[in-house]
Amino acid sequence: MYWGPGSKLANLPTKRTGLRPPLIARYVSPDVSEAELTKVRVDLPNHWATGGESFWARPLGNDRYELHNVPFHAYDLNFLDVVEAVAATTDLKPEIRRVVRRSGHRTLRVIFPASTPEEDRVPLLESLGDLQASFEGANETLFAIDIKPSGNYQAVRDRLDVWEKEGLLDYETCEARVEGSFDDEPHHAENGDDAG
Repeated sequence: MYWGPGSKLANLPTKRTGLRPPLIARYVSPDVSEAELTKVRVDLPNHWATGGESFWARPLGNDRYELHNVPFHAYDLNFLDVVEAVAATTDLKPEIRRVVRRSGHRTLRVIFPASTPEEDRVPLLESLGDLQASFEGANETLFAIDIKPSGNYQAVRDRLDVWEKEGLLDYETCEARVEGSFDDEPHHAENGDDAG
């Protein structure tokens, strides 16, 4: 699944502006207090919807951070991954450079069309709980799904495939699009080339 230029979602508004705070509370491991968290970021200059994303993370020392939310836009990052992030200057958030240790969590993202009633969206996603999947909402249409290492990633995808065929939602997988990057593939729309 892919949401970039050329996809049926390409006409959605780009760049997240004016969105409400998350509808679904950010979840944090029970042994981590919010006071222990800081923000790290990743630039996404090629992403079709945003120019970057920040994450809550627990500092581990030596420029290492454990991510504590599910990515809404970045690729190849997951809940509880340990990353290396370095701030260019003391007034900037540390920028993620690479993944140091994978957590085993997997990420999928869902967009609900206007035709799916808002009151049906959260119950649909909650029904994935038996597969060890949980979720966060960026707004009333965009959700990031986290599948635990003990979860059934393929079964979650199978359910999403059914719901997508029924027109209830669209979803994308979140593996790397560009090797060594957390960004989307570069697109060359100015040349009439919708690569991707």
